[in-house]
Amino acid sequence: MQLFQCQCCGQLLHFENTVCLRCGRQVGFLPDRGQMAAVEAEGPVWRLAEAETALPDPDQEYRFCANWEMSGCNWMLRADRGETFCRACRHNRTVPDLADPVNHARWQKIEAAKRRLIYTLERLGLPAPLAGDGHPEPMIFDFLADSPDQSNRVMTGHDSGVVTIALTEADDAHREKLRQDMNEGYRTLLGHFRHEIGHYYWDILVRDGGRIEAFRELFGDESYDYGQALQTHYANGAPAGWQNAHVSAYATMHPWEDWAETWAHYLHMVDTLETAAAFGMKVEPELDEDGELSTELDFDPYRVRGIKRLVSAWMPLTVALNAMNRSMGQNDLYPFVLPEPVLAKLGFVHDLVRGARPGAAPAAPAGADAGAGAQSGQGMPDPETREAEQAEPSSAAM
Repeated sequence: MQLFQCQCCGQLLHFENTVCLRCGRQVGFLPDRGQMAAVEAEGPVWRLAEAETALPDPDQEYRFCANWEMSGCNWMLRADRGETFCRACRHNRTVPDLADPVNHARWQKIEAAKRRLIYTLERLGLPAPLAGDGHPEPMIFDFLADSPDQSNRVMTGHDSGVVTIALTEADDAHREKLRQDMNEGYRTLLGHFRHEIGHYYWDILVRDGGRIEAFRELFGDESYDYGQALQTHYANGAPAGWQNAHVSAYATMHPWEDWAETWAHYLHMVDTLETAAAFGMKVEPELDEDGELSTELDFDPYRVRGIKRLVSAWMPLTVALNAMNRSMGQNDLYPFVLPEPVLAKLGFVHDLVRGARPGAAPAAPAGADAGAGAQSGQGMPDPETREAEQAEPSSAAM
């Protein structure tokens, strides 16, 4: 994630900010510009606050997303477009009863994770069709609460373009208990979004993109019965030696889940590397795109040509971040290993993402320039890490 700056007073702004802590002005995210800006109310609309340096379109009128009034969004939209919700919130189909304060607080956390996901998808130039656009499989989000008597438990998952997030996943204590019960190294709301949207993009980029045979060469045959694979996985666990070819134990369950786990890790990489670059972090010497050694994270991870550039920066960065977490008595921030087969899968994802951008050149061969196998952290991760779903998750294209 980028860092931003208030155009009025120079204060550092973060993606989640709603107010500038120095000058006190309201701030919002302008997705068309990819920036945070201080704004001032003028009747029913908002304008960019007077800046020390001129911004384009100083007379442009904006509105906050309707979810701003519920403290659920800080994105803005052009007032002249007649829209009520921002481009992130227009993907929502179902939200819980927000009159319930518990539901409301959990929904706010879900929305924060969703906005970061949408930011990443837009930076990558990926298609994100809305319902009503005429696309056969628009991207839709349902945020659902369990029934009051617990007779109907919501499962996080994906089905034909609809990503469902269980509201209980926004309960930190509940989510941590599930993580421990399932012997996972990592479980977050953002991880859920990244994993489930991976199922969506399997439909869009692999199935509809004519890449199934190339997919099978790396991930396996997805036509294998998903229900049977699910039962086998929870009855027997991951096979011995799974760490040699998969990013997590859950990735061994079915090729669809292997893809979704790999996709989620790709999004972890590009977002975290952008954040590291924004803070001016340095890593151990690594090769840039021209084969030169560099310690500066001074490149845009959303625009690199080959996966090797990402991986060569990612590995030393995660070693450092894991060490920092341990210094604070926390678990490793990134408790995963990336062996050679996983790097090839990440390369396949990277090639498809690059090829999906408007006007992109044809993708390179799957997994090209994946680099040598490597591992993050200063110790092996727990062998039962799984990132995204509950005990009986739904799947892509079930």
